[in-house]
Amino acid sequence: MAESKGKSPAIELEVGERTVRVSNPDRVYFPARGETKLDLVKYYLSVGDGIVNALRERPCMMHRFPEGVAGEKVHQKRLPHGAPPWMETVRVKFPRYNRTADELCVTEIAHVAWAVQMSTVEFHPWNSRRADTEKPDEWRIDLDPMPDCPFDRVRRVAHVAHEVLDELGAVGYPKTSGGSGIHIYVRVEPAYGFSDVRRAALAFAREVERRAPKDVTTTWWRKDRDPRLVFVDFNQNARDHTIAAAYSVRGNPEGTVSTPIHWDEIDDVNPKDFTIQTVPPRYAELGDLHASIDDNVYSLDTLMEWAARDEREGAEAPPEE
Repeated sequence: MAESKGKSPAIELEVGERTVRVSNPDRVYFPARGETKLDLVKYYLSVGDGIVNALRERPCMMHRFPEGVAGEKVHQKRLPHGAPPWMETVRVKFPRYNRTADELCVTEIAHVAWAVQMSTVEFHPWNSRRADTEKPDEWRIDLDPMPDCPFDRVRRVAHVAHEVLDELGAVGYPKTSGGSGIHIYVRVEPAYGFSDVRRAALAFAREVERRAPKDVTTTWWRKDRDPRLVFVDFNQNARDHTIAAAYSVRGNPEGTVSTPIHWDEIDDVNPKDFTIQTVPPRYAELGDLHASIDDNVYSLDTLMEWAARDEREGAEAPPEE
């Protein structure tokens, strides 16, 4: 990998039918091994179909690191100024602030490459698409370990979640978070709004907690959670809440990647093993493990019934953020 010594001359890359100019390509973005901005662009090109499939038609927040991941992080909702005319956006509303934003809307790999040129490291898409941004078509199960939770516990909870999904007839697509957790995505009919999808996700989380009470918590307030447990974070399905996409790099020195995995890899997986260095050969061998997600669409009706049952029995719905 190249080392950064001041500014390096810009280069141009042919990305599909587009030409993407990459300025300062030798700037080190990931200090653990010295990968550069150009290395990051090449990583995303190597998983092109996978990252586009994860982002396609979704409003997307960009986490930008203009000086590399050791520097300041910028949470960018709006497409940066100076975008070429072929970049695509979708307008979303933020009722709390009475504002709108034209967010990145990826439909081709050149959109990703240009965003990286603008120092984007992480891509955080909405769980709805621009055809109707208010109706999610993706239910996200976030197994979030608390500070003292060992990863073996996350593995056990993933198996319980898989068991419940199978009983529901839902097909779950797991991936590492790129951090210390595991995400599971389920494609759903865009029939409900964000509040209802969040209710369904909470009903699922409570069922997982019932089956694994020594491993799982759904306690809303972080200060009240047992630090040894896995929080099944249903709130990731709330409006304007986003998590890193499949194949998104994370903004840490090692350049870890949120990586799709097979269910039978759960017991042996180590999220730290998946980086911008190791994922390209894995992808070349296995392809996009989430490629078939649109072929397995699940109805949330049963989970909505579970949510209504829990509420009748006195379960309180946590406040929406």
